[in-house]
Amino acid sequence: MKLLLSLSLALIATLHAEEIFLWPNGAPGSEGKTEPEVVTKSDSGELTVTHVHKPTITPYLPAKEKATGAAVIVAPGGGHKLLCVTHEGSNVAEWLAQHGVAAFVLKYRLASEEGSTYTVDDHAVADMHQAIKYVRSHAGEWGIKNVGVMGFSAGGEVCSIASMKFTPEDRPDFQALIYPGRSQRIVPFEGSPPAFLAASSNDRPDISEGLTKVYLDFKKAKIPVELHLYAGGGHGFGLRPGRNAPVDQWILRFDEWLKDRKFVPAS
Repeated sequence: MKLLLSLSLALIATLHAEEIFLWPNGAPGSEGKTEPEVVTKSDSGELTVTHVHKPTITPYLPAKEKATGAAVIVAPGGGHKLLCVTHEGSNVAEWLAQHGVAAFVLKYRLASEEGSTYTVDDHAVADMHQAIKYVRSHAGEWGIKNVGVMGFSAGGEVCSIASMKFTPEDRPDFQALIYPGRSQRIVPFEGSPPAFLAASSNDRPDISEGLTKVYLDFKKAKIPVELHLYAGGGHGFGLRPGRNAPVDQWILRFDEWLKDRKFVPAS
Protein backbone atom coordinates (compact mmCIF):
# COMPACT_ATOMS: atom_id res chain seq x y z
CA MET A 1 0.00 0.00 0.00
CA LYS A 2 2.83 2.39 0.87
CA LEU A 3 4.48 1.67 -2.49
CA LEU A 4 1.21 2.41 -4.29
CA LEU A 5 0.94 5.78 -2.57
CA SER A 6 4.47 6.71 -3.60
CA LEU A 7 3.98 5.58 -7.19
CA SER A 8 0.64 7.37 -7.50
CA LEU A 9 2.15 10.68 -6.47
CA ALA A 10 5.20 10.19 -8.68
CA LEU A 11 3.17 9.40 -11.80
CA ILE A 12 0.42 12.01 -11.47
CA ALA A 13 0.14 14.43 -14.36
CA THR A 14 -1.04 17.96 -13.78
CA LEU A 15 -4.82 17.81 -13.91
CA HIS A 16 -5.77 21.31 -12.88
CA ALA A 17 -7.52 24.02 -14.84
CA GLU A 18 -7.05 27.76 -14.53
CA GLU A 19 -8.01 29.30 -11.20
CA ILE A 20 -11.50 30.73 -10.84
CA PHE A 21 -12.23 34.01 -9.08
CA LEU A 22 -14.92 33.47 -6.44
CA TRP A 23 -16.10 37.06 -6.28
CA PRO A 24 -16.15 38.43 -9.87
CA ASN A 25 -17.26 41.87 -8.65
CA GLY A 26 -14.74 41.93 -5.81
CA ALA A 27 -14.79 40.19 -2.44
CA PRO A 28 -16.75 41.99 0.30
CA GLY A 29 -14.19 43.55 2.63
CA SER A 30 -11.48 43.76 -0.04
CA GLU A 31 -12.64 46.98 -1.64
CA GLY A 32 -9.75 49.14 -2.79
CA LYS A 33 -7.11 46.46 -2.23
CA THR A 34 -5.14 46.18 -5.47
CA GLU A 35 -1.85 44.76 -4.16
CA PRO A 36 -0.89 41.71 -6.25
CA GLU A 37 -0.45 38.26 -4.76
CA VAL A 38 3.07 37.19 -3.89
CA VAL A 39 4.14 33.62 -4.68
CA THR A 40 7.34 32.36 -3.07
CA LYS A 41 9.17 29.16 -4.00
CA SER A 42 11.42 27.40 -1.49
CA ASP A 43 14.62 25.54 -2.29
CA SER A 44 12.64 22.30 -2.16
CA GLY A 45 10.13 23.60 -4.70
CA GLU A 46 7.30 24.27 -2.23
CA LEU A 47 5.11 27.26 -3.02
CA THR A 48 3.56 29.71 -0.58
CA VAL A 49 1.14 32.53 -1.35
CA THR A 50 0.54 35.81 0.49
CA HIS A 51 -1.46 39.02 -0.10
CA VAL A 52 -4.66 37.30 -1.19
CA HIS A 53 -7.29 39.93 -1.97
CA LYS A 54 -9.05 38.12 -4.82
CA PRO A 55 -9.94 34.65 -3.48
CA THR A 56 -9.92 31.80 -5.98
CA ILE A 57 -10.34 28.08 -6.40
CA THR A 58 -8.18 26.02 -8.73
CA PRO A 59 -10.02 22.92 -10.05
CA TYR A 60 -8.34 19.52 -10.27
CA LEU A 61 -10.87 17.35 -12.11
CA PRO A 62 -10.70 13.58 -12.50
CA ALA A 63 -10.99 11.85 -15.83
CA LYS A 64 -14.65 11.20 -16.60
CA GLU A 65 -14.22 7.43 -16.45
CA LYS A 66 -12.78 7.76 -12.91
CA ALA A 67 -15.14 10.39 -11.50
CA THR A 68 -16.96 9.30 -8.35
CA GLY A 69 -19.28 12.29 -7.97
CA ALA A 70 -17.50 13.57 -4.87
CA ALA A 71 -15.76 16.93 -4.58
CA VAL A 72 -13.44 18.34 -1.92
CA ILE A 73 -12.50 21.99 -1.43
CA VAL A 74 -8.96 22.00 -0.04
CA ALA A 75 -7.90 24.82 2.30
CA PRO A 76 -4.11 24.99 2.83
CA GLY A 77 -2.64 26.08 6.15
CA GLY A 78 -0.03 28.66 7.03
CA GLY A 79 -1.11 30.26 10.30
CA HIS A 80 -3.37 32.72 8.46
CA LYS A 81 -0.14 34.51 7.46
CA LEU A 82 0.48 32.60 4.22
CA LEU A 83 -0.89 29.65 2.27
CA CYS A 84 1.18 26.46 1.87
CA VAL A 85 -0.29 25.61 -1.51
CA THR A 86 1.93 22.66 -2.41
CA HIS A 87 2.04 19.97 0.32
CA GLU A 88 -1.30 21.17 1.73
CA GLY A 89 -2.83 22.09 -1.62
CA SER A 90 -1.86 20.90 -5.08
CA ASN A 91 -0.29 17.60 -3.95
CA VAL A 92 -3.49 16.67 -2.16
CA ALA A 93 -5.74 17.85 -4.99
CA GLU A 94 -3.80 15.91 -7.61
CA TRP A 95 -3.98 12.73 -5.54
CA LEU A 96 -7.72 13.11 -5.06
CA ALA A 97 -8.34 13.79 -8.76
CA GLN A 98 -6.26 10.76 -9.70
CA HIS A 99 -8.56 8.72 -7.44
CA GLY A 100 -11.81 10.05 -8.87
CA VAL A 101 -12.54 12.93 -6.51
CA ALA A 102 -12.84 16.44 -7.93
CA ALA A 103 -10.66 18.79 -5.87
CA PHE A 104 -10.52 22.57 -5.66
CA VAL A 105 -7.63 24.34 -3.94
CA LEU A 106 -8.89 27.45 -2.19
CA LYS A 107 -6.90 30.63 -1.81
CA TYR A 108 -8.62 32.45 1.04
CA ARG A 109 -7.87 35.81 2.63
CA LEU A 110 -5.31 35.89 5.44
CA ALA A 111 -6.30 37.30 8.80
CA SER A 112 -2.88 37.30 10.52
CA GLU A 113 -0.73 38.62 7.70
CA GLU A 114 1.07 41.85 8.62
CA GLY A 115 -1.26 44.80 8.03
CA SER A 116 -4.27 42.60 7.32
CA THR A 117 -7.77 43.99 7.85
CA TYR A 118 -9.34 40.56 7.45
CA THR A 119 -10.69 38.17 10.07
CA VAL A 120 -11.02 34.41 9.94
CA ASP A 121 -14.76 34.33 10.60
CA ASP A 122 -15.81 37.25 8.39
CA HIS A 123 -13.51 36.80 5.40
CA ALA A 124 -11.67 33.45 5.22
CA VAL A 125 -14.83 31.52 6.12
CA ALA A 126 -16.85 33.64 3.69
CA ASP A 127 -14.40 32.62 0.96
CA MET A 128 -14.91 28.95 1.85
CA HIS A 129 -18.69 29.30 1.80
CA GLN A 130 -18.51 31.08 -1.54
CA ALA A 131 -16.36 28.24 -2.88
CA ILE A 132 -18.93 25.66 -1.75
CA LYS A 133 -21.72 27.58 -3.44
CA TYR A 134 -19.70 27.99 -6.62
CA VAL A 135 -18.88 24.30 -6.89
CA ARG A 136 -22.49 23.36 -6.18
CA SER A 137 -23.70 25.76 -8.88
CA HIS A 138 -21.51 23.90 -11.39
CA ALA A 139 -22.26 20.41 -10.08
CA GLY A 140 -24.04 19.35 -13.26
CA GLU A 141 -21.17 20.52 -15.45
CA TRP A 142 -18.57 18.69 -13.33
CA GLY A 143 -20.65 15.61 -12.44
CA ILE A 144 -20.59 16.36 -8.71
CA LYS A 145 -23.07 15.02 -6.13
CA ASN A 146 -21.36 15.69 -2.79
CA VAL A 147 -19.22 18.68 -1.81
CA GLY A 148 -16.98 18.40 1.23
CA VAL A 149 -14.18 20.47 2.72
CA MET A 150 -10.67 19.57 3.81
CA GLY A 151 -8.38 21.88 5.73
CA PHE A 152 -4.86 21.76 7.12
CA SER A 153 -3.85 23.66 10.28
CA ALA A 154 -5.24 27.20 9.79
CA GLY A 155 -7.20 25.85 6.82
CA GLY A 156 -8.67 23.26 9.16
CA GLU A 157 -9.91 26.08 11.36
CA VAL A 158 -11.55 27.69 8.32
CA CYS A 159 -13.22 24.39 7.39
CA SER A 160 -14.40 23.70 10.93
CA ILE A 161 -16.05 27.12 11.28
CA ALA A 162 -17.59 26.81 7.81
CA SER A 163 -19.01 23.48 9.01
CA MET A 164 -20.55 25.09 12.12
CA LYS A 165 -21.92 28.36 10.72
CA PHE A 166 -23.71 27.68 7.46
CA THR A 167 -26.87 28.06 5.42
CA PRO A 168 -28.47 25.25 3.40
CA GLU A 169 -26.68 26.58 0.29
CA ASP A 170 -23.17 26.52 1.76
CA ARG A 171 -23.26 23.62 4.23
CA PRO A 172 -20.54 21.11 3.34
CA ASP A 173 -21.61 17.47 3.05
CA PHE A 174 -18.57 16.35 5.03
CA GLN A 175 -15.45 17.80 6.64
CA ALA A 176 -11.87 16.54 6.85
CA LEU A 177 -9.87 18.36 9.51
CA ILE A 178 -6.16 17.61 9.30
CA TYR A 179 -4.25 18.90 12.36
CA PRO A 180 -6.75 21.81 12.57
CA GLY A 181 -5.71 24.99 14.33
CA ARG A 182 -7.53 26.27 17.41
CA SER A 183 -9.38 22.99 17.91
CA GLN A 184 -11.04 24.43 21.02
CA ARG A 185 -13.31 26.37 18.65
CA ILE A 186 -14.74 23.17 17.16
CA VAL A 187 -18.14 22.56 18.75
CA PRO A 188 -20.11 19.82 16.95
CA PHE A 189 -23.91 19.86 17.17
CA GLU A 190 -26.87 18.08 15.68
CA GLY A 191 -26.71 18.79 11.95
CA SER A 192 -22.91 19.06 11.78
CA PRO A 193 -21.40 17.37 8.72
CA PRO A 194 -19.68 14.00 9.30
CA ALA A 195 -16.01 14.42 10.14
CA PHE A 196 -12.68 12.78 9.34
CA LEU A 197 -9.92 13.84 11.74
CA ALA A 198 -6.16 13.25 11.50
CA ALA A 199 -3.09 14.50 13.35
CA SER A 200 0.17 13.40 14.97
CA SER A 201 0.44 12.69 18.68
CA ASN A 202 3.74 14.61 18.71
CA ASP A 203 2.07 17.75 17.37
CA ARG A 204 1.37 20.66 19.74
CA PRO A 205 -0.86 19.61 22.67
CA ASP A 206 -3.66 21.95 21.61
CA ILE A 207 -3.86 19.97 18.37
CA SER A 208 -2.92 16.39 19.30
CA GLU A 209 -4.75 16.32 22.62
CA GLY A 210 -7.35 18.84 21.54
CA LEU A 211 -8.41 16.67 18.63
CA THR A 212 -9.17 13.74 20.94
CA LYS A 213 -11.65 15.97 22.77
CA VAL A 214 -13.11 17.08 19.44
CA TYR A 215 -13.57 13.41 18.52
CA LEU A 216 -15.48 12.74 21.74
CA ASP A 217 -17.58 15.87 21.21
CA PHE A 218 -18.62 14.61 17.78
CA LYS A 219 -19.60 11.29 19.32
CA LYS A 220 -21.64 13.05 22.02
CA ALA A 221 -23.42 15.02 19.30
CA LYS A 222 -24.08 11.70 17.48
CA ILE A 223 -22.25 12.89 14.37
CA PRO A 224 -20.34 10.21 12.42
CA VAL A 225 -16.63 10.77 13.07
CA GLU A 226 -13.33 8.97 12.54
CA LEU A 227 -10.01 9.89 14.15
CA HIS A 228 -6.47 8.89 13.10
CA LEU A 229 -3.79 9.94 15.57
CA TYR A 230 -0.32 8.90 14.39
CA ALA A 231 2.70 8.46 16.64
CA GLY A 232 4.98 10.58 14.46
CA GLY A 233 4.75 13.31 11.87
CA GLY A 234 4.68 16.49 13.92
CA HIS A 235 2.83 19.48 12.55
CA GLY A 236 2.38 20.19 8.86
CA PHE A 237 3.00 16.74 7.41
CA GLY A 238 0.51 17.33 4.58
CA LEU A 239 1.23 15.18 1.54
CA ARG A 240 4.66 14.98 -0.03
CA PRO A 241 5.68 12.60 -2.85
CA GLY A 242 8.17 9.89 -1.95
CA ARG A 243 7.52 9.76 1.79
CA ASN A 244 6.16 6.51 3.21
CA ALA A 245 5.95 6.94 6.98
CA PRO A 246 2.73 5.71 8.61
CA VAL A 247 1.44 9.30 8.88
CA ASP A 248 1.73 9.65 5.10
CA GLN A 249 -1.01 7.06 4.66
CA TRP A 250 -3.69 9.34 6.09
CA ILE A 251 -5.04 10.12 2.63
CA LEU A 252 -5.60 6.43 1.96
CA ARG A 253 -7.60 6.26 5.18
CA PHE A 254 -9.58 9.31 4.02
CA ASP A 255 -10.33 7.57 0.71
CA GLU A 256 -11.55 4.52 2.64
CA TRP A 257 -13.67 6.77 4.86
CA LEU A 258 -15.35 8.37 1.82
CA LYS A 259 -16.29 4.91 0.58
CA ASP A 260 -17.43 3.71 4.01
CA ARG A 261 -19.67 6.79 4.39
CA LYS A 262 -20.90 6.23 0.79
CA PHE A 263 -19.78 9.63 -0.44
CA VAL A 264 -18.07 7.70 -3.23
CA PRO A 265 -18.92 4.25 -4.58
CA ALA A 266 -16.92 1.34 -3.21
CA SER A 267 -14.34 -0.01 -5.64
